[in-house]
Amino acid sequence: MWKRLQRFNALDWRAQSLFLRAAVLLPVVAVSLRLRGLRATQATLEAFLFTSGERNHQRPADGSMAKDASEIARMVQAASRYGVMRPTCLEKSLALWWLLGRHGMASSLRIGTRKTAGGLEAHAWVEFDGQALNETSETRDRYIAFEGPLPAPSPK
Repeated sequence: MWKRLQRFNALDWRAQSLFLRAAVLLPVVAVSLRLRGLRATQATLEAFLFTSGERNHQRPADGSMAKDASEIARMVQAASRYGVMRPTCLEKSLALWWLLGRHGMASSLRIGTRKTAGGLEAHAWVEFDGQALNETSETRDRYIAFEGPLPAPSPK
């Protein structure tokens, strides 16, 4: 426990903030998925993606964006590892997708499937700038992704 606290304190304030936001968001997403399903959860997350007047805000593309996206993905992964629960790939991916959006970075939630001896398996990941953020390319290549990213939920 003490080592974990020391590691957290060694992070800069931005990484600490991302970790804490992810640690709170992951259980909320998990409960919402179980009670309301994917579409309703994604719609709710999107409704809280921007504050009023920011609906079309996207950060201009520059070299720091990929670095920032990787740091957000790393903090979501850390929060999933050291948080109060062990989230599924879908829960982690939705949290990552939302946090990226909150930082003005457009990303895509992707879901793929594969056949195994035990049946059908599904896996979720987030793509940013054509690259999987929260998965290795090997893992992603083992699943056949649905044709393009999941469509964003339509506003009610």
